[in-house]
Amino acid sequence: MASGKTVKLVLYELLQFVALTVPIFVIMERFGRLIREVRGGDHTAYWLVVAASIAYVTSVTLLVWVPVKYLSLKRRGYISEITQWRPTVLAHVILCTFPCFAILIVSSKVQVDAGRRLDHFSELPVSLVLFALVCVDIIERLRPCRLIGHSDSLDPYIHMTGPVLTHLHHVTTVTDQLQADTSQTDVTSEVKNGSASSMYRDSAGSSASRMRATGTTYLYSPSQHLRPRAHSGRLGFLWRKDARAEVFMEGFVFWLDTVEMVRVAGEPSVFYSAWVFPVYILAFLSTLRAAITPNNPLLSFAGFALQDVPFFVLRVALIAVFGYLTSVFYPLKNVLISITFIYFTFLAKLRIFKRHSLF
Repeated sequence: MASGKTVKLVLYELLQFVALTVPIFVIMERFGRLIREVRGGDHTAYWLVVAASIAYVTSVTLLVWVPVKYLSLKRRGYISEITQWRPTVLAHVILCTFPCFAILIVSSKVQVDAGRRLDHFSELPVSLVLFALVCVDIIERLRPCRLIGHSDSLDPYIHMTGPVLTHLHHVTTVTDQLQADTSQTDVTSEVKNGSASSMYRDSAGSSASRMRATGTTYLYSPSQHLRPRAHSGRLGFLWRKDARAEVFMEGFVFWLDTVEMVRVAGEPSVFYSAWVFPVYILAFLSTLRAAITPNNPLLSFAGFALQDVPFFVLRVALIAVFGYLTSVFYPLKNVLISITFIYFTFLAKLRIFKRHSLF
């Protein structure tokens, strides 16, 4: 009987292979029907497109996907030295997401040249292509974890940011200094009166109390979170959390901005115009962020350069040309993230900002 690790490995590989092949087959089949309608019911063109999709999937599977998966699982060759990006996710983006977006752009061009509007592929790129990419991303993040029991391979706090209590040391304040000076003066006067030992004990006790009261310092770490207290009782289940469930939530939330951008491309006014090219091109560039490991510091800059800045410029242009095709929430989100990234990464560290202790 196969072991649990073998079953999990086979399950993960099957799901990733399905996520690789299904979007290509579905979009190519729908593109074949579009070509058939444009050519006046030519079934030969339809079957040529279907055959091309089968040949493409077979070729990339044998020549690229299987070798990459073998080297990744066996940790052979140069794959074993890769720690900052994920070869499997990058292969999926190049082999599946890129050709699907390219077929969608070709579909728009074919219909515009033929003067017929038959299909604007409104749901396929949003619901199928990006969903497959999210699934591959989630599987790669869940691979070190067990599917049953407690998670022993993934720290539930490793992907979160927040304060962590690293060490304690005494922080001297103005009040402490004044009290210390007062105590020293009192000790000097008491020494003259012959009671130095008793006053020394009182002064030491009060200093220890102040140290316990004010000597706690919290240092911040970008990769850990302050662990909550354990709660029990009837409502204890409300405090339970598992990193494996949070991976699914984070995986889908991470792509909401790209989903909205691709949804705009499905609008007929955008799809049958030249604006479909920059929309799908920038959306594809934003998917390249998936190849970076979740804890890589480069991920913040990639989100700034590949998503927020170009998306903001493109959304402002689309709103100016077509009106409010997208919610104003998204360009506001893009500009706010861009400004805060520039400020906290570059400007806040300049010497001119360090002079003001108020902030």
